[in-house]
Parts: sequence; C-alpha cells; structure tokens
Amino acid sequence: MERASFRTGIIHSSTKNIAHRAARSGIQASAVAHGRRINREGMPNLFHFYQILTFTSEILTDDPKNNVSEYIYDKLDKNLHLLSDHPLGILKTVIQEYFARTGDNKPFTFYDNLAPVVSTYANFDSVLVPVDHISRSSNDTYYVNENTVLRCHTSAHQLELLKAGSRRFLVTGDVYRRDSIDATHFPVFHQMEGVCVFEPEDWKSRGISSLDLANSELKSTLEGLVRHLFGEIEMRWIDAYFPFTDPSYELEIFFNGEWLEVLGCGVMQSSILEAASLGDKRAWAFGLGLERLAMILFNIPDIRLFWTNDSRFSNQFKAGMFRAGGLGMRKFSSYSKFPPCYKDVSFWLAKDSTRFTENTLCELVRDVAGNLIEEVKLIDEFYSPKLDQTSNCFRFTYRSMERSLTDEEVNRLQEQVRHRLVSELEVTLR
Repeated sequence: MERASFRTGIIHSSTKNIAHRAARSGIQASAVAHGRRINREGMPNLFHFYQILTFTSEILTDDPKNNVSEYIYDKLDKNLHLLSDHPLGILKTVIQEYFARTGDNKPFTFYDNLAPVVSTYANFDSVLVPVDHISRSSNDTYYVNENTVLRCHTSAHQLELLKAGSRRFLVTGDVYRRDSIDATHFPVFHQMEGVCVFEPEDWKSRGISSLDLANSELKSTLEGLVRHLFGEIEMRWIDAYFPFTDPSYELEIFFNGEWLEVLGCGVMQSSILEAASLGDKRAWAFGLGLERLAMILFNIPDIRLFWTNDSRFSNQFKAGMFRAGGLGMRKFSSYSKFPPCYKDVSFWLAKDSTRFTENTLCELVRDVAGNLIEEVKLIDEFYSPKLDQTSNCFRFTYRSMERSLTDEEVNRLQEQVRHRLVSELEVTLR
C-alpha cells in the first residue's frame, strides 16, 4: 500500500517447466493460522495460477505487451520471505507473531505463498486504481500480456480472499515494479498486507459508528505493531491518499534523529466490501515493505544484499535473533566495500519516439549487468534549440558486493548497454 498501485522476452528454455518449478519451489496458495498450515483455503489461487499459465503458456513470451525480462523471471521462485534465517524471513515471522496474539480470540490467517502472477483486474480494478493511473503503465508494471501482470502489491489478493471467506489475514509476498536503480530501490521487493473485517455488532455493542471503530482499532493495532518492532518510540499519523482506503494514513516514527515512514493504511473503501458481498461490514487494511524495515532495523546499507548468496552476509542472520528496536541485537556488519567503477553515457533522445524512459533505461541496464549495477543517475540534461532535441547524460555506478570488478568486464558491460540503447531505445549516442 506504499503507492496507489500502489522487453519483449526471449523465450527461456526453463519456462517449459515453470509449472513444475512453481510446485517445487512452493509458489502455491497456503496459509498459517495459530501455528497450523492450512492448504485447502488457498487451493483456488493455485488453480488460478495454473489457469494463467495455460492461457499465456509462458511468462516470457513474444506477446507485444510482455515486458518481463529474464532477470526478473529468474526472481520468481526465490521466495526470500520464506527463508527462516534471512532478514526478510526473520522480520516476517516477528510481525506474524504480533498478529498471532492480536484479535480477541479471532485469529489472523497468514498467507505466505500466493502466486505473484495475477490478473490486471486483481492488481488494479479490484482495489479501485483509476483507469488513467500511472501505475497501470507498462513503464511501471511488468505485463505478461494485456490481462496478466506480476503483482505490484499484495493488495491484489484482498478481494479474492474476502470472497473466499477470510476476515482477518496477512498476505506476505514478492511484488514487482519497474523502478530506478540505487541503494534503496529494486524491481522485486516484499510486502505484507493486513486486513481486518468488523461485524455490525462490533460497533453497535460499543455505541460508536462503524467508521470510528475501524479507525480506532486500526491505529491502536498498528501502534502496537510499531512498538513490537521498535520498542517505545515517538510516532505520528500523517493524512495520505490511497484509492482503496478512506480515510488513509501513513505512520511515521522518529528514529535515529529523523522521521521515517514505516507503513500505509486506512479504512477500506465500502465498494470493495460490497464487491465481496460484505456491504454491511467495515474493515481496515495496511501495507508495509519488508526491505525498508529490515534495512532500518538491521542496518543493511544496500537493497541488493538481500539477494546475495555470500555467506558473509547470510551467516550474520539467524531465526530468533530479533530484538525490538535492534537493542542488544547484532546488526549487519559490512565485510568489505569494493571500489566503484563509473561510466557515463550521453545521447540525444529521438524526437518522436516513446521508447525511452528512465525506468526502461534501468530495466535495460539491469538486464545486462544484473546485481553489478549499483546506481543509474541522470547527471545532465539540456535542450538544443538548433537541433530541436534533448540530450541526457547518465552516470552508471558498477560495483560488486563480493569482489573487485575488472576494467575489462565493466567495459564489456558498458559496451552492451550502449549498443542496446541505440537498437532498443532509439537514442543517438554523443
């Protein structure tokens, strides 16, 4: 809930076995409630996933709308939030522990494995994202085809779970957004989505309105969650806008001398409940990014580290190590910082082409360099009246988190980027 939504792929041989990979890697609908794993309630979503695969055949296709690269495809079965000794898995467990004892004998159900391939209806329409919202653009979202996407947020499962009978639940999963390249942004990250539905007797018995009940319960529950994560800490509520909640808020904490946003939330729009045949009820919903909180709590400086296989990173984290606010808890200790290698590229944008955007540039660079690219930054832009064209200059920062890069390999990567800039984005190198 952090946002309102919040290359044409070369066919990969492994896509032929994606259904097998999905089953093997745990991309299936299941849930945990009160320490028990529940499968039956989630099975319709697994069936829906195979339906999608049947209609699209593969995730990487030559469909004109498809913009899922092999780099993104290869992240689909990683499920970092399911790894108990990974910082994201540790944090997910801590949050689930809080909600396991919250709810006045009305347990929350935890969904950890709902498939990331969803319909555009689920991703956008079911949560009231406007038809003209920027998040629907293929510049922001990964499309499998016209009607199927990689989910941009875990909110995509709200309506289907409400229709299936879930009333209090948390959804945790990987979400996908085309984005910039720097230390805090990555095209795949992990969200937790929480929903709690109230019955008419809940507010009538207290003699208050349904809105007042949902609003007060939302704030008290999430303030408790923040104390569970950060200990006693100053916090404040900021009015916000999300299409699927009203009123909407962001919750901020004063941490290490500055105000930081930790989650977005609000009272669910009545029309969503009505679509689930729950029009006589009220509900709240919230969403948070696990990477953002883990970087704060564990002092992790670069979001790429969550994806590393380097044991010098993974050996620093163990299930059960978490302490509220990080007090008395071992934080991440950098094992080395290898030198960066900077490469600049300048080019003229084509006058009438719509192929170039900064997000598309970042996708191209990631597809070439993978996790060796640390940052892509626009450092100069000017317009030439004589040529009636705009020039951009971008600085690429290449750096491995595990070793020193050689000039030869960086030059090779940069040359590939330059070639694809011309052939795919229709720019003219300067």
